[in-house]
Amino acid sequence: MTTRPGPMTAFELARFCYTTLMRYGRLAKLACEQHQVTPALEHVIEANTLLSGLGFESGGLAAAHAIHNGLTVLPATHKYWHGEKVAFGTLAMLMLTDRAPELIEEVYQFCEDIGLPTTLADIGLAGVSDDELLAVARASCQTGETMHNEPFTITPEAVQAALRAADAVGQARKKIDLAG
Repeated sequence: MTTRPGPMTAFELARFCYTTLMRYGRLAKLACEQHQVTPALEHVIEANTLLSGLGFESGGLAAAHAIHNGLTVLPATHKYWHGEKVAFGTLAMLMLTDRAPELIEEVYQFCEDIGLPTTLADIGLAGVSDDELLAVARASCQTGETMHNEPFTITPEAVQAALRAADAVGQARKKIDLAG
């Protein structure tokens, strides 16, 4: 057995799920809002249920879901959906794992287009303290947490910095949107 974090199939399923969401997600949201079943909606449902389930069983979860779990230590986040917290966790994960600016731009734009959170305020954490955010980060990095599925060691301090960075980008984008 190698030390690779997951099988090739899991990575390909994750890629296909991402591609499907980027391609059909906006149209699927519109269809859902109109209570219409369209091919785009069916594609996203397939990606959300079948592909994500197969990917989870094959490779597990990682930073975005660990961050969701960490966010639950703050009661202010409890009224937000799992997917909303995972969406913000995904933005923080992109910062944490040093992804390409083009990918970060694409994911922020997608979240904005379909109304997913892009700032800490969007998940009830306007004015969150550094101590509170460090508590989130520590919970995200607990033993047994999915943060440890990332291919390198991640510290609570790095998670805290990634959460702040993701929030800063989201806030800057909102200011640009309001000005433009």
